[in-house]
Parts: sequence; C-alpha cells; structure tokens
Amino acid sequence: MTKKINLFANLKSDFASGLVVFLVALPLCLGIALASGAPLFSGIISGVVGGIVVGYMSTSHLSVSGPAAGLTAIVLTAITDLGAFNIFLTAVFIAGLIQLALGFLKAGTISNFFPNNVIEGMLAGIGVIIFLKQIPHAFGYDKDFEGDESFVQADGQNTFSELFSVIDHIQLGSLVITLISLAILIGWNKVEFLKKIKLVPAALVAVIVGIILNEIFIQTGSSLAISGEHLVALPVPTSLEEFQSIFVLPDFSALTNFKVWGIGATIAVVASIETLLCIEAADRMDAQKRYTNTNVELKAQGIGNMVSSLLGGLPMTSVVVRTSANNAAGAKSKMSAIIHGFLLLISVLTIPVLLNKIPLATLAAVLLLVGYKLANPKTVKHFWKKDRVYQFIPFILTFVAVVFTDLLKGVALGMIVNIIFVLIGNSKRAFKFSKEEYHDGDVIHIDLAQEVSFLNKAAIKSTLNDLPENSKVIINATDTVYIAHDILDLIREFKATRAIDENIKVKLKGFKKAYQLENSESFKNTVTVEQKYDAMKRKMIKVEDKI
Repeated sequence: MTKKINLFANLKSDFASGLVVFLVALPLCLGIALASGAPLFSGIISGVVGGIVVGYMSTSHLSVSGPAAGLTAIVLTAITDLGAFNIFLTAVFIAGLIQLALGFLKAGTISNFFPNNVIEGMLAGIGVIIFLKQIPHAFGYDKDFEGDESFVQADGQNTFSELFSVIDHIQLGSLVITLISLAILIGWNKVEFLKKIKLVPAALVAVIVGIILNEIFIQTGSSLAISGEHLVALPVPTSLEEFQSIFVLPDFSALTNFKVWGIGATIAVVASIETLLCIEAADRMDAQKRYTNTNVELKAQGIGNMVSSLLGGLPMTSVVVRTSANNAAGAKSKMSAIIHGFLLLISVLTIPVLLNKIPLATLAAVLLLVGYKLANPKTVKHFWKKDRVYQFIPFILTFVAVVFTDLLKGVALGMIVNIIFVLIGNSKRAFKFSKEEYHDGDVIHIDLAQEVSFLNKAAIKSTLNDLPENSKVIINATDTVYIAHDILDLIREFKATRAIDENIKVKLKGFKKAYQLENSESFKNTVTVEQKYDAMKRKMIKVEDKI
C-alpha cells in the first residue's frame, strides 16, 4: 500500500529546488526538441507534462521527467520516416498505452535486478558526460545542442574533439559570466547567512546576475556582450494563431499503419528502460532511502506520454540530468518536480522575452557542478576499496561504456559482466524465511545461504520491507561464503534507517569482518546521535504527512 505524501510538508526547500530544475530543464527541453527535428515547443510541452502530470502520479520523491536525449535519434528517424509530426504523435500515444499496460503487468520489478555498481557506474559516467559537454557552452561555443549525451555528435564531432574546437571559438563574455556564476554557486554554500536562505537558490541568483551583467555589456557596447546562439532561444508567439499552432493533435487515422505501431513499441521499450534506470538511481541518491513503486512509475510515464502526445509534445522518460540537479538542489519530495512543471508552463506563457536573456554560460555553470557531484572521484575510490573484482570491474566498465557509447549500452555491458560473475559463483537459494509462522512477539529468523548475489536483491528487499513494526529479527550469515555488496548495503541501510524508524530490533550473526557489519549478541540497534536526529526528522515528516 502506497503511503500518502503531504506535498506541502517541505514547500520551502521543494520550491527552491524546483526553481533550479526549471532553469536547467528550459534549455534542455529546447535543445532536445531541436535535435529531434521537432517543433521547439514540443520539448516544452513534454517538460510541463513530465513535471505536473508524471510528477503528481509518481511515487518517486526525487525523479524528474521530461524529453530525453536518449530518444532523440529514435524521434528524428521516426518523424522523417513517417513524414509528418502529427503521425509521429500517434506513435507516442501508442507508446504511452504500452507503458500503461507494462505497469499493470508489473514489469517495473525488473529494476530490482539492476545491481548497485552498475547504477553507480551509470551515474558517474553521466556525470562525466554532463561535465565535458558543458565546457564548450561555458566558453561560449554553442554549436552542439544543449542536452546532447552522445559521444559521437550529429555535427561529426565527438565529446573530446569538441573540447579542442573550443580553443578557436572562445567568447570572452560567456567565459566571464561562467566564472562569476561558478563563484556564486560555490560561494553561496560557504557563507552561513546565505545558506539559511532556502527560498532563493544560488542558481537563481547566478542567472539574475548573468542577465544583468550581459545587459550592462550590451548597453555599454562592450565586446563582451552575448547574443544570438549564446542565449536561451525560446520561440515567442506574436499572435493568437501562432500560439494555437503550438498545440498539434495526433493523426489517429494512422492507427492502421503498422510502422506507427512499431515505432510506438520501440519508444515504449527504450523509454521504460531509461525510466527504470533513472528511478533506481534516484532511490540510490535519496538520503532517506525511500523506495519507488516502479510499476506505478510505468503507469505514470504511460499516462504522461499519452497526455503529451495529445498536446503536441515529445515522448518523455525520467531523466538523470534533471533528477540529479533536483537532488543536488535539496529536493525533499516530488513537489519539487511538480513546481518545476508549473514554472515551465507559467514562464513560457508570460515572460518568454525575459527567459531569452538568460546566458547559456550561466546554466552551463550550474550543470558543471551537477556533473562533478555525480562523477565525484570518491565514488571510484569507494568501489576500488570495496571489492576489486566483483564490484569495481562492473562499475568501471559501465562507467567507461556510458561515456564512450550511451546509457543503455553501458548498462547492458555492466549487467552482462555482473551476470558472468554470478554464474561463476554458487546458485543456491539465498535465504530462508517463513512469514506465515510469525506471531506477535516471535523472533523472525532470516538465514542466508552460502551465496547471496545481487539477483536476490528483490526478494530480500521485499522481505525486509514486510517486517512488522516493533518486531525482532535475526539475520544469520553463519553459513554464508559470499554476500553481494548490494545485499550488504541493503541490510546496512535497513538497520540504520528503517529499523530505527519502526522500532525493529535487529540481531546480526556470522557476518565476516570484511563485510563491515558488526555482529550483535542481543537485539539492539547501535544508533549514533546523527542517526537519532535523522530518525526524529523522518518521524516528524510522517506525522505531517498524516495531518
């Protein structure tokens, strides 16, 4: 049963983070639409629907949906093959129907089989991509579209050759604004009284300063003035007819075209996989370790794509870049994603001229920090120290493949390597547990088998999630030879977070020193002062949710 969420419980922090995501999403929506060969406003429509409709229906607290760079090649080819954008919208509607069906068929549970090292490798790889792709924009070289995540670009360049091209195309005004924006973004969190201003995010201050600086450059006739392709380029309707032309209806007469169904199925599969990967990544980022119902997520994405197609919007997925920016900005609940959607809608209708004054260099500075946080070298060290074979090799291969190919190919390689490692190991049953024999006051026994791999993650996660409040549980690893780090993380997070919140007494037996899980002779939870404080905060949020 899904817990009811109080959307207004953390309005200050969620509004600030929603504002940051809005600023990041605006050029991404436009850039992806441009690269897809679709009308520019179709990207905005997708972003609005992804924020408001999917954001409201989703159970994810951090995920943000919108047009995805991973679908640009599919969309561009589909529009060309079908010959008309309104016929393509029919394929998007079909994709939404298929995703809705997948949600009811509970296909979302596949996300439980994505191992943590693959998800972390994917995030680190995307972090490097974001960082490298934003360097040209930071220097004022904006030939490649915002949001491009492909190593090989449509203009014939690649991620690295693009960096060398920057040398001959430096725009000093953009560079100055980038450096000042970075100074604001980094310095904002180091000054105590500024850190306390939750409603005004540093990114908004950087954007305002960037606009003012560029206006000064323009008014004084300075050579540093930024114009044209170096600014956000949102179309501005000048008449009612132009505004009405933004919204395009699908041509449902194309439902008899088998090619339309084939494209719809392709979009549904790719969008669903990318969404599930992002949801798993979002749950990994969540400081409160809340889990998203991925079947509900597929239904939300399906309905979102159907609504987007009816309004003339691009297909959408849950997007790692926006989700990462949302988390980095301090989002507490899905209200942040909803606010970002409303801000997109309101601003493009009321202040498009002002939005077109935003320098891409300022937004590049925001994304440079997002990319750095995702690809933090500490993550690489963490997996290197954990296990140099079972953990580090799949992590680093996923990371490299994501950077040099794309998200799906990188994850596929990481999954294949993990599966090979599992097949080499023991395939015995992971654990023994009988829920039917439990009565109030009884001690629950979970006995782990000789080998527990990441493939057992879904079953163990479900078992731990079903443990009743105020119960006692013994997790016994006496006979265990190998436990995947995913499972150790799961037990560690359960013991440190949910067990404390729900007064579940945990006793660990037989865990090796290398697992870094302390065995306990009696039922207890070793709680630090910080964990007690976090538990109190979570309980307060739950009380507010009930109210």
